[in-house]
Amino acid sequence: MPYFDAASTAPLHPVARQALLAALDDGWADPARLYKEGRRARMLLDAAREAAAEAVGCRTDELVFTPSGTRSVHTGIAGALAGRRRTGRHLIVSSVEHSSVLHSAEVFEADGGEVTRVPVDRTGEVDVSSYATALRPDTALACLQSANHEVGTVQPVAAVAEVCRAAGVPLLVDAAQSLGWERVEGDWSLLTASAHKWGGPSGVGLLVVRKGVRFAVQGASDERESGRSPGFENLPAIVAAAASLRAVRAEAEQEAVRLRGLTARIRARVPELVPDVEVVGAPERRLPGIVTFSCLYVDGETLLHELDREGFAVSSGSSCTSSTLTPSHVLKAMGVLSEGNVRVSLPTGAAETDVERFLGVLPGVVAGVREKLGAPMPAATVQAADVVVDSLGKRCPIPVIELAKVIGSVPVGGTVRVLSDDEAARLDIPAWCEMRGQEYVGEEKAERGTAYLVRRVS
Repeated sequence: MPYFDAASTAPLHPVARQALLAALDDGWADPARLYKEGRRARMLLDAAREAAAEAVGCRTDELVFTPSGTRSVHTGIAGALAGRRRTGRHLIVSSVEHSSVLHSAEVFEADGGEVTRVPVDRTGEVDVSSYATALRPDTALACLQSANHEVGTVQPVAAVAEVCRAAGVPLLVDAAQSLGWERVEGDWSLLTASAHKWGGPSGVGLLVVRKGVRFAVQGASDERESGRSPGFENLPAIVAAAASLRAVRAEAEQEAVRLRGLTARIRARVPELVPDVEVVGAPERRLPGIVTFSCLYVDGETLLHELDREGFAVSSGSSCTSSTLTPSHVLKAMGVLSEGNVRVSLPTGAAETDVERFLGVLPGVVAGVREKLGAPMPAATVQAADVVVDSLGKRCPIPVIELAKVIGSVPVGGTVRVLSDDEAARLDIPAWCEMRGQEYVGEEKAERGTAYLVRRVS
């Protein structure tokens, strides 16, 4: 079965498997002990730290291993904010950060801190000037991911780091998606990453804190990992993580060229094969293996199930695939279509034949889902050139389907009011207008739900 969800977790790299099995035999003892088995374990831990530090581009005493990338983010943000508490209680994050960063920001905000969320453009990229504008005398920390986990857009980390450095503000970079491909450039201050994103085992994260950065560990600590990650180290997993990072980086340049070719093919072919599709994310400044697109009039959850039936594992940012029925915060921040969203993230070694089969299967799958969701013509109240569509109680993508069915019944210049109580409509109706060349006028409060106004211009 072709696995196209490497951005969630990459398949275990063969080198990681080999290193893990070897370390189970040689790295089971306590590396803090001085007897023979402990010294052997310590040598393995030191070698793993040296390999990881080389890949990151930092000193070995700046890097610690944690139980996960999420734990690295939480520890890094909390420690940096606490270390600079005298400076102020202001945090800057981008609006498309990983949920672990945003959750840390919410905790900080609940504790009385202030958070500025920097917006992004329709490709998902931040503007460096927006970070410069957000900086204040009381800013304690800024955060920016190296590349987005949902749409693959690469962020201008080096330029943002320069702006932050000039203001005396440390920058924490979440490098989970990019570290397997290359070092993060720029004068950043803190960095986090997660081994399972590059083909290492789950349960290993990296936290790097540059020398000179004020950092105060929060919560209980011990002598392990410089006091920044308490508890007995999972040494076999750490050894496998470092070994696989070195291995994937050795083949990264050549594999990146190959995967970029495959994702470029998907980006170009999907709109040709499937009508009413929006390919999202930056067209050039992007990770090699990720391509994301959204299909109008499609239920994201049904689409994923049908692709799974055809043997393809992909993921989605559609609200229809979440228990909260709200669209992905990344797609929402970008202002792009969320319904029928598909993220294809190719793992190292992904076969060209599998990509071609995916492109062959996708049009029929989308057409089948659209046919299943085909709604009857909605009851419409015609008032001159004003049509009201009642989509209350209907979830994505039905409100947009019903809008599309009636837009042709009003004259050019006429309006359609779509009544909806689905949060996704606030994003998907404007995105539909952008794709179909109609004018999104805005929203109005209704007796129930919200009225979204669309003016026909073509």
